[in-house]
Amino acid sequence: FLGQKVLMQRIPQKMLVMPDTVWRRVNLAWAGFFLLLSATNLYVATQLSEATWVHFRTYGFSVMTFTFMLGNLPFLLRYDEATVVIKYGGHAMGEEDLAVTFGRDVAWLQLSGLYPVVVHGGGPQINAMLERLQIKSTFVDGLRVTDEKMVEVVEMVLAGTVNKQVASLITQAGVMAVGLSGKDGGLIRARKMTRTKRDPESNIERALDLGFVGEPEHIDTRVLEALKGAEIVPVIAPVGLGPDGRTYNINADTVAGAVAGALKAKRLLMLTDVPGVLDRDKRLIPELTASEAEALMADGTISGGMIPKVEHCLAAVKAGAE
Repeated sequence: FLGQKVLMQRIPQKMLVMPDTVWRRVNLAWAGFFLLLSATNLYVATQLSEATWVHFRTYGFSVMTFTFMLGNLPFLLRYDEATVVIKYGGHAMGEEDLAVTFGRDVAWLQLSGLYPVVVHGGGPQINAMLERLQIKSTFVDGLRVTDEKMVEVVEMVLAGTVNKQVASLITQAGVMAVGLSGKDGGLIRARKMTRTKRDPESNIERALDLGFVGEPEHIDTRVLEALKGAEIVPVIAPVGLGPDGRTYNINADTVAGAVAGALKAKRLLMLTDVPGVLDRDKRLIPELTASEAEALMADGTISGGMIPKVEHCLAAVKAGAE
C-alpha cells in the first residue's frame, strides 16, 4: 500500500486500460509466483527448531499477507481511488449470511483504495410492512402505484430500517458508513414519473397515474464528494424530493444508474438473483457494447426485468460512467 502511489506514477498508462482478461493473466502470474515463495518459506519453517519457529512465525505471516496483497496489486493499481457504484438487492439483501458477506466486501473495497457507493432497494421489506399495516399494493408495468399514505410507509422502510441496517453491516466490517436518503442534502431532485399505455382495442394511448413514483431529475454530488473526502461509504435509499416538496419513491436501479453517471463512476455493479444477460440459448453473455445491448433489446433477446437494468446501465455510460 505504501508503494502504491509511486507505482501508479511509474506504470505506463496504457497498462492500466488493458482488457480484464489480460489483467486476470497478470494477476494469476503474480499470485503463482508468490504462492511458490510462501510454500518455500513454510518448508524452511518446518526445518527449524520449535524455539526458532516462534520467532519465524511472525515473519512467515507477514510474508503471506504481503504475497496476497502483491498478488492482487494489478487490480489495486487499476482501480486506485476509483468510484464503484453498487446496487444492492435481491437475495443478497434478504439472507443474513449473504448480507454480512456483502458488508465485508464493501469494506474490503474501501480498504483497498476504492470508493464504493451503495444504493439499495427494499421491495420485500416494503411488502412485509404494508401487509402488517393491511395496505394493499397495486403495480403497473412492474412499478408500484404509490399514494400519499403508502409513500410514508415506503420512506419509513427504505430511509429508516433498511438503510440503517445496510450501513451498519459495512460499519461492523470495519469501515465507516453513513445512511442517507435522496432527500438529504438535496442529493436526488426528483420529478413525477409519467407513463403511457396503449389500449389494445381502441389503439389509444392513455396516461398512467403512478402516484408518488418519481425518477431522478438531478443528482447533487456535493454530499457524496464530502463523504469521499472523509473516507466514509455512503449508503443511499432511493427516495427523492420533488420541486413541490413532496417525497417520491424511485426505483433503486434507476437511482444507481443516475448516481454512477453523475459521479463518472469507474464501475456500476448491479447485484441480482440471475447470472446476467443471457442469449437465446440461456448462456451468459460476459460482455456487451452499448450498440450490441440495444440490438439485443430490439430483437427480444433481452426481455422482461432485464430491460430496465440494461437501460439504466446504458444511461449511466452515456452520462459519463466508464
